[in-house]
Amino acid sequence: MIDDKWNAFVPGEKFLIQEQANGSLAGLTMSVKDLFDIAGHPTGAGNPDWRSSHAVPLQHADLVQTLFNAGAGFVGKTITEELAYSLVGENAHYGTPMNPHNPDCIPGGSSSGAAAAAGAGLCDFSIGTDTAGSIRLPASFCGLWGFRPSHGVLPIKGLVPLSPSFDTPGWMSKSFDPFFRVGSALLPPDQNASELAHLKLAFPEDIWRLVHPGFDAVLKPITDRIASLFNGVVNDKLSQAQLIEWQEAFRFVQGHEAWSVHGAWIRSQNPHFGPGIKERFEWASTIDDEQAKAARIDTLKNANRVSAYLEGAVICMPTVSYLAPQKGHASSAEDRTNAMSLLCIASLAGSPQITMPLAVLDGKAVGLSLLSRRFSDRQLLSLAQKIQSLLS
Repeated sequence: MIDDKWNAFVPGEKFLIQEQANGSLAGLTMSVKDLFDIAGHPTGAGNPDWRSSHAVPLQHADLVQTLFNAGAGFVGKTITEELAYSLVGENAHYGTPMNPHNPDCIPGGSSSGAAAAAGAGLCDFSIGTDTAGSIRLPASFCGLWGFRPSHGVLPIKGLVPLSPSFDTPGWMSKSFDPFFRVGSALLPPDQNASELAHLKLAFPEDIWRLVHPGFDAVLKPITDRIASLFNGVVNDKLSQAQLIEWQEAFRFVQGHEAWSVHGAWIRSQNPHFGPGIKERFEWASTIDDEQAKAARIDTLKNANRVSAYLEGAVICMPTVSYLAPQKGHASSAEDRTNAMSLLCIASLAGSPQITMPLAVLDGKAVGLSLLSRRFSDRQLLSLAQKIQSLLS
């Protein structure tokens, strides 16, 4: 029986599946966020009303089946925040998964149970989703390797959506070896990679201005060493001091899509949502088509700006702008806005981003991220391998 003092798993959804004994992931175990279909088991999406009002799936989600085919074993379905619409990591119905790196802190969400399971060693890797940071933020808070692939690279059939323009599956692991093996098994050949020798390592001033003042001191010795792998360093701004506006436009598009996807079900079922989730969907329901259209124009313009910036550079930045808050102590509105301003960048551009557990500040994990051109996922994974070897 899996020890779940970490409250990582959906109640009643800890069970073993080992469909194949060989393959590139043989010997590794995974947990799967409760947004993915597992044949014969209800998909709950973090909400009991969703679970009871949807049919039990007859087949696995495509990504899960791919992982089974590669030899990975399965240990259970992990808790997610309701319909993945939050970054905190709490669930009013199933409780808050524990942050294994800092048990007195929140784990971050929405892939909170996935982070807890991977960080506590209950599995070798966890499959989650990332729309606006739902892998990257909990991986950073819990001291994990985390990968948000390019949008559209991994299959989404059998996955409960939130905002299809930004949703992507991804994975987390405490150790680099399984993290790398999963990426090697899942990621297709790159379509848009550049020669690493020609790329600069970018530290955009407008990004680093939004982060915790202590991050620079703990990360600089690491980034100085990482820079040796690149063709120099640049500090050019990514935006014209408009990252706050970027995340605001992103939120409107995300909210409009979330209501378009789930509004009819919410109206017909009147589900019981926990605090925060309820208010977020209520706000999303008020976004009209004209507001969404204007916001989408802005997000496309901002996405093009990111893509142009990444033509000759890889962005290096803290994954999240602040440290994991203590349980029961909500982060400030400024911290949340700054965090979204960082996290929305990859989401807007559909770019791959890796968060690496390379630093600690005041006893709390600090994730350092690399973000590269869309469809350069394997290059980014290989770069992480070089960094792991360099720092070992």
